[in-house]
Amino acid sequence: MNLPTRSPAPHDAPDLPGWTHLYAGKVRDLYAPVAPHPDGDVVLVVASDRISAYDHVLPTPVPGKGVVLTQLSLWWFDQLSDLVPNHVVSLDVPAEVARRGMICRRLDMFGVECVARGYLTGSGLLEYRAGGSAGGSVCGVPLPAGLVDGSRLPAPIFTPATKAALGEHDENVSFEVVVGQIGADDAAHLRDLTLAVYARAEVIARGRGVILADTKLEFGRATEGPYAGAIVLGDEVLTPDSSRFWPADTWEPGRAQDSFDKQYVRDWLASPASGWDRAGEIPPPPLPDDVVARTQARYHEAYERLTGRPLG
Repeated sequence: MNLPTRSPAPHDAPDLPGWTHLYAGKVRDLYAPVAPHPDGDVVLVVASDRISAYDHVLPTPVPGKGVVLTQLSLWWFDQLSDLVPNHVVSLDVPAEVARRGMICRRLDMFGVECVARGYLTGSGLLEYRAGGSAGGSVCGVPLPAGLVDGSRLPAPIFTPATKAALGEHDENVSFEVVVGQIGADDAAHLRDLTLAVYARAEVIARGRGVILADTKLEFGRATEGPYAGAIVLGDEVLTPDSSRFWPADTWEPGRAQDSFDKQYVRDWLASPASGWDRAGEIPPPPLPDDVVARTQARYHEAYERLTGRPLG
């Protein structure tokens, strides 16, 4: 994976023997091996318990969240292995980050957020509504009139976005913009892989009583190893941080849906109880214990519903 300029380690990033901290994202920390690694050019990817909302990393962690993200990603990588290779090469990580760390091959990452939508909500809904009563489009894909929040689309669509810097918004773009950035062949390959992953995951999730409304994927090209030259699935995959999961038994178009993600956090921050002005300059306040507990429970429930097994 491409790495930004080295950033200071956050207070919750552990010092790991044999590894040097390289970069802190909103949730993940990346480490490089101090000595040459037997698996080649690799990084250690550690999912922390940090949680972000409205482009801010919040001061309150959600205990165990990093374990859920890593273990669920690993489970999904297995479900998708015949569709696309992934960047994981080893789980032989330091004990301090067991179950939330994975050693991954570095990739030449594409500067595109690959988003598949099967349902209309979020930024897609806002873009669609801008088209007025005659119906609108999302990322240049025309959609029929009369759709509402939570509507199932006639068919899943590929709605890419440009990757933004930390603290900034990704920007939805058309497929033609992606072609201009990375070329027609790679753009088509990313679109086809994204929709294939969504189709596989949507069927699996639905069979477990969960609707996969949309998901965001990241891909890169491997430069060495068994998949050298191939497009490889990187980062996390199909977690509550990168996807919208809804309980199928409560789905009702025309309203905001129940969800297995950090919606409790967003709702509290947007409520008068938080006292926070999203448009202001002051960062968000600490989360109350009940919001943390409810969010933690939803992440665990997502893992257990999807995999059919307890997190342990």
